[in-house]
Amino acid sequence: MKYRSVQGADKRYSHQREDCVGVLLTNLGTPDEPTPKALRRYLKEFLWDPRVVELPRPLWWLILNGIILNTRPRRSAEAYRQVWTDAGSPLLLHTRAQADALSNRFSGEKGLSVIVDFAMRYGNPSIESVIQRMQERGVRRLLVLPLYPQYSAATTASTFDALAADFTRRRWLPDLRFVSHYHDFPAYIEAMALSIEQYWQHHGRPERLLLSYHGVPERYLHSGDPYYCECRTTSRLLARRLGVDEEFCMTTFQSRFGREEWLKPYTDETLKALPGEGVKSVQVYCPGFSADCLETIEEIGVENRDYFLSAGGERYGYIPALNDRVEHIDALELLIRSHIADWLSVQAGDSALRQERAQSAGAIS
Repeated sequence: MKYRSVQGADKRYSHQREDCVGVLLTNLGTPDEPTPKALRRYLKEFLWDPRVVELPRPLWWLILNGIILNTRPRRSAEAYRQVWTDAGSPLLLHTRAQADALSNRFSGEKGLSVIVDFAMRYGNPSIESVIQRMQERGVRRLLVLPLYPQYSAATTASTFDALAADFTRRRWLPDLRFVSHYHDFPAYIEAMALSIEQYWQHHGRPERLLLSYHGVPERYLHSGDPYYCECRTTSRLLARRLGVDEEFCMTTFQSRFGREEWLKPYTDETLKALPGEGVKSVQVYCPGFSADCLETIEEIGVENRDYFLSAGGERYGYIPALNDRVEHIDALELLIRSHIADWLSVQAGDSALRQERAQSAGAIS
């Protein structure tokens, strides 16, 4: 039998450390830099995940290593260069800003200290490295919040896979809570509505509002994945809050690749068709993206804009993701507090009692 080595047995651990509550935000990930080499490394980790591509491993290994990783990194690197900033990728910057804003909300919390940090499912900072850092700071109760409002096996479940794999190598596991979705959380719906309404105040209302979600293969839906249903629920609740009907507010799906059928209608094909139906002005919002990234800034903000205007459209607007808007941080804080309220009521005396017991057992002097 092959055994895994266990982390957490080094001299850095101290029984005298005070316990903390940890909140770990996670998002999909980003390459370290916009170069073909960095993209190849990132795409290899991302696309090899069996949650992301559900094909037999030997067949997919040949396709991935023989074709995709020899062609796609260069194209993807060029796209990333278009959105890259001096401080890194937009997704990294926005996720860090969200974590910092929430950390400020929980600073000075009565009872146990609350540590807020973030990690990426693929790339850096890795889930493993951030959990290690949090444990070294005394996190014994951990809430993991993947920033995917709508559950999908390809995103949310994959995050849990990485978390579970990390835990197999740890000596002391924290009490764990995991937020699997928040697609219908009222404060999240309200935050999106306020953002859209503010955009309308400055740019006016369009003839159509497209709610564009990241697509997944259609067979995932028929296999029991609730993603499509949760996207539709989010759209329905958002439209109701905005006071608009389904003709005005359309749900579409973007970012497909490969030859099989994905969830429809497709965002790009919808935008190409709308001008022929007499629709000359559209705005696009992406409720499934908690932060702006390549798929929103370049794909929706540039590529799909060109499709619409080339087809005869006249006015196109992309409404930015919530990022670290105050209303978004309000919603995330409320969501987090709903999951850790009882933990926050625990006083630091619990950790003091554990230290006393460790001392009596000779673990500390």
